[in-house]
Amino acid sequence: MRTVTLVGCLFTLVLTFLPSPSNAQTSGGSADDRKELLGYSLTLPKANELIAAMTDMTKYMMSRPDVAQVMARSMKMTNAERIAQMESDPKAMAIAKQHGLTAREYIYGVPALRMAVLSAEGQSAPNIIASPANVAFAKANLAQLKPKLDAADSAGRR
Repeated sequence: MRTVTLVGCLFTLVLTFLPSPSNAQTSGGSADDRKELLGYSLTLPKANELIAAMTDMTKYMMSRPDVAQVMARSMKMTNAERIAQMESDPKAMAIAKQHGLTAREYIYGVPALRMAVLSAEGQSAPNIIASPANVAFAKANLAQLKPKLDAADSAGRR
């Protein structure tokens, strides 16, 4: 039962700590979120820290006995509320700080990276928001980034 819950919750975890523009649109923050995502500048060192933080954050979240409740609450939050939630969680902030990130950098940086990689792979959709510079970065570094992102995504299944 726990394994099924963990695997099922992994998808939700992605949506919880990796907010999507579609969630932002329903919360009324879409213009601000879009601006934040487009303004987030990716570098290889920053991308590596984001991916490492994602791996650690996923493991932490999946270890929590209240993971389903936390994820359900987070699904209804704006990005500002998710940032506040993360800032009030000492373990989550320790993970972010260990990787040189603030809550804001994590909440916006992870989806900025993910959407840039999706765009670099040729995927497009109205909710994929990536700056031309981040797409160019992702294209140039796709061979390094994609396997690391895939490994981070599978961290909760181990």
